[in-house]
Amino acid sequence: MKISKSIKVMLFSILITACAKENKEKSLNQLASEVIPVKVISLQNSNYNNTINGTGLISTENEAKYAFKIGGVIDRVFVNEGQSFKKGQLLATLKNTEIDAQFSQAQMGYEKAKRDYTRANNLYKDSVATLEQVQNAKTGLDIAQRALDGVAFNKKYASIYANADGFVTKKIANEGEIIADGSPVLEINELTSNNNWIVKLGVTDKEWAVIALGQKTKIAIDAFPNKIFNGVVSRKSLASDQSNGTFQIEVQLNPAKEKLAVGMFAKATIETNSKSSLPIIPYEALIEADGDKAMVFVPVNDKVKRVTVIIESFNKDNVIVKSGLEEYSEIITSNSAFLNENSTIKIIK
Repeated sequence: MKISKSIKVMLFSILITACAKENKEKSLNQLASEVIPVKVISLQNSNYNNTINGTGLISTENEAKYAFKIGGVIDRVFVNEGQSFKKGQLLATLKNTEIDAQFSQAQMGYEKAKRDYTRANNLYKDSVATLEQVQNAKTGLDIAQRALDGVAFNKKYASIYANADGFVTKKIANEGEIIADGSPVLEINELTSNNNWIVKLGVTDKEWAVIALGQKTKIAIDAFPNKIFNGVVSRKSLASDQSNGTFQIEVQLNPAKEKLAVGMFAKATIETNSKSSLPIIPYEALIEADGDKAMVFVPVNDKVKRVTVIIESFNKDNVIVKSGLEEYSEIITSNSAFLNENSTIKIIK
């Protein structure tokens, strides 16, 4: 009986796989049968100042949406997105045809009411008009005065002036658009000084509880990869954000000589006053690490156990472990590369 070429190839592949599996099992059994000498150290705790890490976006302390008090047709918008302005600068105006007509009408009504009151008062002095007629004329004058004041107020706010130095972050409406009263025209950020920049962070309720105003903060900004900025906690929200459940912390940032922009991404590390007693281990105890997670070996009788730990931070000599070693008193610091959970160990001094 002839065997096809494809079947021969398949049988050969199965044979090779079986041999490889057998060799691997032999290697594991051999490693398990070998006694590997290791060094261990007793875990020691160190008092550590808790730090809180967070990410957020750069902004300024005061943000606002500028709008006209009354509706109408936008005549001019004098600034564009990203453009800076000074306090008192005219930023936008409405077409004033309608408001000017209302103002003229109110002014004429006031002048007529003033004449009526003067005439009634003179007639009253000549005993021709009654006191009631004088009082009615005075009421009409007062009503006309209030109407003129209201239209004059609206006329004033048919133009938008800057309340402080700042810059435009978004231009919402353009010239020629019909806009309702109170609808935003410009989104702006006030910038009264170079120390007006802040980073807005979202933290948990436990983190919020240990953060205090004035605590020092180190800030890294992606736009300046080789620079660390100093800051202090300047504000704590007393209510959570309903959209994500976090509490907002504002950190006042000192940009030094750097030029910042709203929306830049920043990472902040807040140095709190609370302390924790956390275990410290040497770098050589780590067998692999990924982000804030790492693997270590701990001795269990004459065997080893692979344990996942969460790293709190590093320093030049040791690694500070946040969690994972609560149930252990010793850790292996040598020959970790030759170990697996089938290994038999011998502790040496």
